[in-house]
Amino acid sequence: MSDAIKHECGISLIRLLKPLEYYQEKYGTAFYGVNKMYLMMEKQHNRGQDGAGFASIKLDMKPGERYMSRVRSNLSQPIQDIFERINDRINESLREHPDKVDDVAWQKRNIPYVGELLLGHVRYGTFGKNSIESVHPFLRQNNWMHRNLIVAGNFNMTNVTELFENLVHLGQHPKELADTITVMEKIGHFLDDAVAKLYKQIKKEGFNKMEASPLIAQRLNLAKILRKSSKNWDGGYAMAGLLGHGDAFVLRDPSGIRPAYYYKDDEVVVVASERPAIQTVFNTSYEEVHELPPGHAIIIKKDGQEEIREIRKPEARKACSFERIYFSRGNDKEIYEERKMLGKLLFPQILEAIDHDLRNTVFSYIPNTAETSFLGMLREAQNYLNNKKEEQILALGSNISREALNDILDVRPRIEKVAIKDAKLRTFITQDSSRDDLVAHVYDISYGSVNPGDYLAIIDDSIVRGTTLKKSILRILDRLNPKKIIVISSAPQIRYPDCYGIDMAKLEDFIAFRAALELHKDHGTEHIIEEIYQKCKASLASGKLENTENHVKAFYRPFTAAQISEKIAVLLSPPDIKAEVQIIYQTISNLHLACPKNLGDWYFTGDYPTPGGNRVVNRSFVNFYEGKNERAY
Repeated sequence: MSDAIKHECGISLIRLLKPLEYYQEKYGTAFYGVNKMYLMMEKQHNRGQDGAGFASIKLDMKPGERYMSRVRSNLSQPIQDIFERINDRINESLREHPDKVDDVAWQKRNIPYVGELLLGHVRYGTFGKNSIESVHPFLRQNNWMHRNLIVAGNFNMTNVTELFENLVHLGQHPKELADTITVMEKIGHFLDDAVAKLYKQIKKEGFNKMEASPLIAQRLNLAKILRKSSKNWDGGYAMAGLLGHGDAFVLRDPSGIRPAYYYKDDEVVVVASERPAIQTVFNTSYEEVHELPPGHAIIIKKDGQEEIREIRKPEARKACSFERIYFSRGNDKEIYEERKMLGKLLFPQILEAIDHDLRNTVFSYIPNTAETSFLGMLREAQNYLNNKKEEQILALGSNISREALNDILDVRPRIEKVAIKDAKLRTFITQDSSRDDLVAHVYDISYGSVNPGDYLAIIDDSIVRGTTLKKSILRILDRLNPKKIIVISSAPQIRYPDCYGIDMAKLEDFIAFRAALELHKDHGTEHIIEEIYQKCKASLASGKLENTENHVKAFYRPFTAAQISEKIAVLLSPPDIKAEVQIIYQTISNLHLACPKNLGDWYFTGDYPTPGGNRVVNRSFVNFYEGKNERAY
């Protein structure tokens, strides 16, 4: 999208179900799992740019032998960095012991990262700093193998302060107010409690301390631990964890906000944030990769047995629609069709905006991620023209001349690549005036692609802030001398902050919010803003999370979507632009028609799936009104 919304995180979990010798014999390497994890993380690199991490656990190691490894990076190419470091360690060990190249048992004992259980994470930070300490996976260590916990997730909790206070009331002293630490310590508390109770019970049965350890691993009830740990979580999450002795899990939130998919055969169990990553890396079909149901966890025991268990009662499904519009890579079978449908459903609005004049309209898209919705729009334009041609030909009947027939058939959608992003250009100068000049040159245009006086219709994934449109894209498109520039968003108007993993925290960042604010000024309804502020402030002061209402909906209620779109066009039009500018947004009803399984639309409608979302939007409005330039979560 022209104004990038930052991505949420991505997880990858691999459990090898065979001894490492099996993979050495079949695939020629005991590092099969490490290689697959590298591919899984690269295939989901689109989900995180701030850092990457990898952790592994070796099964059935003797006391004194290292069985957990972790490596993290927050460099500019974090995935490459961590796997270069892993590769260096492996190669160094094999150079020092050339006689052990085929000795898998020795490699497992002596080379870090070579294990049967692997967890990978790509991170975009929505809470905390982008330091190495904030990069997943997080590690909670203990001399008891069962109490070691490694956690990574794609998530954001809206009630992290309450969760932190709950830990304090349990007698803990958390080192940081961050949702990852808080979540890990909550799981760790109930894990410690379960292990202690099992140990006590097993001792009563007459087993000695050495005999207790494997029995604890067998009897540990991960579903029960997760049920207790997640009881008060409010947020969107796909939470992955490894236990030191070899159990593993991935837990999904009750509304299915954050995605998770899994695959199993006789060699591996795999879980990831995106289905195509599993399909590509493990060469499996769409039908063999399953979605983890909301509120459920996939639990993999140390013995390799896997089961899907309900942890939290599923709520109304509100899977994030931005996954479909933009965040996922788009090579998922369903997402590809949905993005095309988003473009198709926009065509009637576009046809009206160009006064049905397809002969004198040029269609294009910015940026490349909008290409799939552009294809859907284009196909609908072709269908429309085919129907019109058929009507014209039938109306003329047998008297039609060859010249007239060719004139009818010659009309087709005009497609051009009118804008090209200069990937090498960076706005590195800090002064605002200099930065604006650089931003204006982020895109180049294809001169001659548009005839003077043409309509120019450009489709984008979404229009969030509008900054790049105003300072760059509209200005350069105007150089082509079109009569009218129509910018089309395949997503509806973004009106509310997200608080479940996407970095959209401030209301005043959204061009739709700023447009509604201007409309209030135009209509003399500023008193509504004051009323909303008072209601939001009172709601926050109550301290109650349950039954919290989104009071910010009233901010948009006096105006239609069309009025807001018209005002957005005014706000984004540079003062010296010659062409008329029109902004078209996807409708909410068409979004649901295109993405029927992913109805999470709170950033468009304000219908948050959890009470914490309503509290976040109210706090965001209070921050705006009081002039506080800070996050609402």
